[in-house]
Amino acid sequence: MSAEAHDPLLPARLGPVTLRNRVIKAATSEGRSPDGLVTDDLIDFHLSFAEGGVGMTTVAYCCVSPEGASAPGQIVMSQAALPGLRRLADAVHGAGAAISAQLGHAGVVAPKKLTGVTAVAPSRFVNPTSFAYCRAITLAEIATVIDQFAAATQVAIDAGFDAVELHFGHLYLPSSFLSPLINRRKDRYGGNIDNRSRLVREIAQRVREVVGNQIAVIAKLDMDDGLPGSIWIDEALRTAQLLDADGHLDAIELTQGSSVFKPMYLFRGDVPVKEFATVMPPAMRPAVRLMGKRAMGSYPYEDLYMLPAARQFVPVMTNTKLVLLGGITNRGHLETAAAEGFDYMAMGRALLREPDLVNKMIADSSVRSRCTHNNKCMVTVFGRTHCVLDPEQRYGAVAGPVNPPAELPQPVARLHG
Repeated sequence: MSAEAHDPLLPARLGPVTLRNRVIKAATSEGRSPDGLVTDDLIDFHLSFAEGGVGMTTVAYCCVSPEGASAPGQIVMSQAALPGLRRLADAVHGAGAAISAQLGHAGVVAPKKLTGVTAVAPSRFVNPTSFAYCRAITLAEIATVIDQFAAATQVAIDAGFDAVELHFGHLYLPSSFLSPLINRRKDRYGGNIDNRSRLVREIAQRVREVVGNQIAVIAKLDMDDGLPGSIWIDEALRTAQLLDADGHLDAIELTQGSSVFKPMYLFRGDVPVKEFATVMPPAMRPAVRLMGKRAMGSYPYEDLYMLPAARQFVPVMTNTKLVLLGGITNRGHLETAAAEGFDYMAMGRALLREPDLVNKMIADSSVRSRCTHNNKCMVTVFGRTHCVLDPEQRYGAVAGPVNPPAELPQPVARLHG
């Protein structure tokens, strides 16, 4: 392969789409759609990354149905959302970047207070963070969910998006089927890993039938979720092999962690217990300060922290490109990822801190992100997701927690989508 082919800041193909470089703005919950529709604020948010140089920006979290929401103010992929989504896509394209919609069904993470219905899981399950009961989803409902992913994909196509990202991670509904801890079904969707991989494969197949070759299809897949007895890398490799052999995906973005147990396993770095306590109801604050670190977990930050696990997937992929996520903060990290066999690199917190970081790296190869991994941005998901070190965002008139949680927050991993 030529040196140019390894250059992460040169154009590259992703399915039918050519991106101007290999850097993808990772899906991070935005909190800029209070009515579930695109706002000017959301457009400005993604426009900042497009103007800042990314190859593609990812809109998160786009629900395939109202009951699949994980938090207030998320976009539901419906006809009502279509005009705004078109405006958003046009704005991003005008700045030279591509745009992707992250499609998901929250499953065990969907709060009943928000959706009005009991959350569903592969089998009966009690969320270990919220203690909320989840009922077993029926076969008929599984078929409906697959259709909902297909319908949401069509909305993305009609809106002019360049890609969809199927959320198969973080123990949301598709991911929970992969977990032997949560999935105890006795039918064709339960048992060994081939059966537990059936739902994600069927979703990918149905989405590809809708897409054809119009846009790219990406899946976000857990390598391991940090929950004892749940998803680990050995079975995740098998799921990835099955998806690769099916040939319905253009790329897989590898991730770790869950939204129901020790979410810091996904983020690494400082644990913002004090900040989470401030957005809780007063009666809950002492408990959060006392137990928050234990509940969220504590894992030291390292650059490229997902690479040791992710490199195991490179040799087993034949048809599908791979996206590396986790601790990418400078041009050297992009080049390391490319040299290791990854086709694209996803950045989250570093771009929240500096939306124009890619342009800076193009201009100066020595530039490094100013992100300190203090993780206080995690708390901003209850309002408008932003870097707390950005004075304009922190002190702006509309900043601050507009959707304070009623319990220890279970979907904090949604910052990374």
